[in-house]
Amino acid sequence: MAPGTVTVPHELRFDTGRLCLDLLATTHPTERLDSVEVLRAWITGAGLVPPGTCLAHADAGWPAAFRELRAQTALLVRDRLAPGTRAYALALARVNDTARAAPPAPRAVPGADGSLVRELTGPPECAALLGAVARDAVELLTDPVARAALRQCEGDNCPIVYLDTSRGRRRRWCSSEVCGNRERVARHRRRAALTRP
Repeated sequence: MAPGTVTVPHELRFDTGRLCLDLLATTHPTERLDSVEVLRAWITGAGLVPPGTCLAHADAGWPAAFRELRAQTALLVRDRLAPGTRAYALALARVNDTARAAPPAPRAVPGADGSLVRELTGPPECAALLGAVARDAVELLTDPVARAALRQCEGDNCPIVYLDTSRGRRRRWCSSEVCGNRERVARHRRRAALTRP
């Protein structure tokens, strides 16, 4: 996990390699987007808005909207529904409709030290933020190279899908520090158990 991307106690993760996949990761190990507060942390941590952007206008409908987009994206990415099925067509239509919304408009402004920093032209609307995530999903789904790099974590009971950008395309876990470490510990315990009298 990148420094500064974990929001205690929610432990949000941003290490899948794509914005839409980071949204999918909010279901593991339990539902993460269960409050407006956590969604605000996810929106900022995912880089949808610059740090310090006011999201006080976010209401209780926002988490439900993000969960809905997550469910439709999961059907297309994780579950890999067969094209031509009704469920596939419905999920694809919903993601495409969501992607039509223009993302929040950024602008460059002088920061405290005089260097340019990014801020938004106004408070971001829910539809604009959802549109940015849906556009990322559309880009992923239509990019054959990126689709070929999609991997399911090999960790026990880990549903996280990530983009494998490792050199040999041999990455096995969503996170070497999380699932990879668990696997190494389990392997060590199995070996230790075999050597006991």
